[in-house]
Amino acid sequence: MAELHHECGIAAVYHLKQSAPSRFAPRADATSVSRLIPRLLLDIQNRGQLAAGMTVYQPNRQRLLSTHKDVGTVSEVFELNHPEPAEKLIAGLSGPAAIGHVRYATCGRDDPSYAQPFERDHIEKRKWFGFGFNGQLANYPELREEVLSQNDFHLSRDTDTEILMHLISQEISAQPSGLDLPRLLTNLSRRLDGAYNLVFLNALGDMFVARDPLGIRPLCYAVEDGLFAAASESVALSNLGFADRSIRDLKPGHAILIREGEMEEIQFATGARTAHCFFEWIYFANVASTLDERSVYLTRKRLGEALANQEQVPIDEDSIVIPVPDTAKAAADAMAYSLKIPCLEGLIRNRYIGRTFIEGANRGEKARLKYTPLREVLEGKRVFVVEDTIVRSTTLRVLISQLYERGRAREVHVRVACPPIVAPCFYGIDMSRVRELFAPAFLKGGPLTAEAETAMAREL
Repeated sequence: MAELHHECGIAAVYHLKQSAPSRFAPRADATSVSRLIPRLLLDIQNRGQLAAGMTVYQPNRQRLLSTHKDVGTVSEVFELNHPEPAEKLIAGLSGPAAIGHVRYATCGRDDPSYAQPFERDHIEKRKWFGFGFNGQLANYPELREEVLSQNDFHLSRDTDTEILMHLISQEISAQPSGLDLPRLLTNLSRRLDGAYNLVFLNALGDMFVARDPLGIRPLCYAVEDGLFAAASESVALSNLGFADRSIRDLKPGHAILIREGEMEEIQFATGARTAHCFFEWIYFANVASTLDERSVYLTRKRLGEALANQEQVPIDEDSIVIPVPDTAKAAADAMAYSLKIPCLEGLIRNRYIGRTFIEGANRGEKARLKYTPLREVLEGKRVFVVEDTIVRSTTLRVLISQLYERGRAREVHVRVACPPIVAPCFYGIDMSRVRELFAPAFLKGGPLTAEAETAMAREL
């Protein structure tokens, strides 16, 4: 589904005092655990392909914090396809602690200055920090006006990440001596409305990893053999080598603090409820991840089973199920298994079209470029096409026409693995205004009915 984009993903690593985590990488000792950041970022690349970067703490160098970031995928930014330049780059970013970020913008332009982590230089160590941000501030306009109303302040970028940098700086400056990170986080949470998972690292070597009080975006961490690591999704920690029993979800309103190599978990804010984003399970997250103790794969599988239980169209020997690659595959497989009909690859995704090649195309053209219908699979068939969700319907309309025109399907029946989207999201998803969404015009503010579904099907 090329219609939605998540804002970003975050990661962090820290060599704790206890021991050297040598089993995680050949050179992962006290001075080089930072080289694990690109590996973590590769596993959360699904959360943002526009830009990537990392900030590393280097206590034995003149520059205590170093940041490397740019527009591009993780492989492009860290030159991972070119071993010698990559090794030279990573060697220059060696340190006992680091944070990382992958980005897709919900606000702000597509240039290197908007890539994260953001770093704020300062001659005073406690005021010199870098941080990465996953989410979106719903009260960004108000916070922006508040900052700009003070004549001494200026914003050079149109992004809520810079607002956060100002707010963090103000909180640090308001502490006359030392640095009280729990108080900083508590005061910050009182001013923010939105999703704001954070990774933070300063020139003292202090780190925090924090999740907002509603827990809108996922965030997990693990500790083994003296290595602390955190990431937006569990699959990144699993692939790094952490045992499943070691990987934990960070609770909403909680943070992991690391100071002088010692780690503690604190609660910095309370919430009356949690509000996890269901799109994480349906679309955004890697299918191999577990978010808030819920398997992404099993969730999508159960959605497919639910679709099968609702099926009323007659099933015959020419009936097949096809997924819209790739996020609908688990639901499609489960639906087909329950109905005892084949689940086939009727749409093939072209994985080798470059990002910039399709960037200028409209959504319909992108769908034509990305998906090829297989006539050999589809011709003469009653096709149940399973999609994870419908946002604007542009992509799905194109796919349906392609299934008929190029695939020569006999019938096409659309099955959707989540409820209709009735409103925009202000918490970190690039989603349209209400009038651009597909479902509201049919629901008219009411519940989903059989009549509304019939009208939607007729329109598609």
